Amino acid sequence: MNRLYDTVEPTVIDEDLLKQCIEEQGPPDEAGKIAKKEGIDFSEVKQLRLDFKNVLKIDNLWFFTNLVKLNLDNNIIEKIQHLDSLIHLEWLDLSFNNIEKIEGLDKLTKLKDLTLYNNQITMLENMDELTNLHVFSIGNNNLSQIDNIIYLRKFKQLKCLNVAGNPFSEKDYKSYVIAHLPAITYLDFRLVSSQMREEAVSQYQDAIDVIEHNERDEQKKIEKERARIQEDQQLREAFVDGLTGSSLFNDMFSEDADGPKLNMLTQMEEAYTHFKAKFCKICEELVKYGLKEHENREKEKALFMAAINKAKEADKQQGVKTINEFLSFKKRVITELGQISDARVLETKINELQEERNTVWDVLMGYELQLAEQLEEVGKDFERTMNDMTGTFTETVQNYFTQCRELENMHHEKLTETALLIMEKVVKNELEEELPEDLRMLFVDKDTITNGVNTSHDLHLLKIDNKEDEIVTRVGNTKESYNARLHEEEIRRNRSRVAEINHFLENVRDELEQYENLDR
Repeated sequence: MNRLYDTVEPTVIDEDLLKQCIEEQGPPDEAGKIAKKEGIDFSEVKQLRLDFKNVLKIDNLWFFTNLVKLNLDNNIIEKIQHLDSLIHLEWLDLSFNNIEKIEGLDKLTKLKDLTLYNNQITMLENMDELTNLHVFSIGNNNLSQIDNIIYLRKFKQLKCLNVAGNPFSEKDYKSYVIAHLPAITYLDFRLVSSQMREEAVSQYQDAIDVIEHNERDEQKKIEKERARIQEDQQLREAFVDGLTGSSLFNDMFSEDADGPKLNMLTQMEEAYTHFKAKFCKICEELVKYGLKEHENREKEKALFMAAINKAKEADKQQGVKTINEFLSFKKRVITELGQISDARVLETKINELQEERNTVWDVLMGYELQLAEQLEEVGKDFERTMNDMTGTFTETVQNYFTQCRELENMHHEKLTETALLIMEKVVKNELEEELPEDLRMLFVDKDTITNGVNTSHDLHLLKIDNKEDEIVTRVGNTKESYNARLHEEEIRRNRSRVAEINHFLENVRDELEQYENLDR
């Protein structure tokens, strides 16, 4: 049933309302008072209740980025919207509102419990991303088609479902739901027994067999498409995309108006077939080479990262050892300070600790300098290796494209020779076969046919050149961007480590200054 709001002014979710709700739901003790005084950081709020507020529109929740539980029930909300930033949300209650359509939930991939009870929803839809859904309440809505329940089969973790109170539930619906949703454990808040499930499955076995068959076919399509996408990505990373099968060969003719017609001449059929086969074979060899070299480069990257991580771990271990030894020394000295009454002895001990602190700073900074130099050297070696590998790869790629150009040149010579012979026969009216109308337009005179053949040839060479330039450019850019990223990451790591060392020892210095003040 719709919640009417013509007699009550709708509430707007603004900053004042949000603060009020958080304060009301926060701890009433001293901690709550301190939080109220110091201000509320919306990004730290885990739970929020906005129920019974006469809210019409969901809004202004962008800053609740760590929200886990949200109550919006018992309002007058008409549309699910503006929830995209709540990526950590696991529990959402939108029951007792005026919602007519399920939407706006795509980003809530962690959602486990969704309540849409008592709304105006007519269809189960737009929930595909909610793969973690465990509990779903859609009772007391306007679902009239019971077969819409099949949509929920995709939610393999869905255990608790409430659908009672929908138009389709006026008839016997439980057997249908239990049979078609095998993962359901509780239906309408009642446990589904083994006997209930067996009887339901038996009743709808034929229909379920058809559904499962269709699901298997659909899954095969999904897996095939996933494999295709993965293969395309691998080819791109190996710089050989657009070279599989006859891709480049077909691309050469894609903007060539006359070439395909000329190659369909009876005198050119065999030459064209051989040209295509040899051309595609070269491309196939290039693809295999590219994939193999990509694998080798990835192995080299893995070895490089292993060496980097090993050096970082060794530095971490010796740093931890140095710090632990210093902390033990510091603890012992501070214990002694509490037992010393002589001011001069006290000052001597504090000075010893200060000197040890300075020594630790020198040691830790020395370790960091040593690590930075080591990583720089390893990085230079890796960069040289990658330069050699990409250089060899680029040269080999260029050799393959040279072969493609040579094939194109030879085929062009054959096509030119054949076209001129046909032109001569046309002039002498000795051509035995009838040329199609579009080809006759080319064989007007020697210049026309020569221009047509040469234009076709130039287009083919341009396609080959462009593909070669594209690969060489991408190889260089990818190498440079990877090296630049490694360099930037090392700068950030070094700065962070230096800041960490300084922060630690500054805290020690501040602590020692307190003892010096006590001494005075």
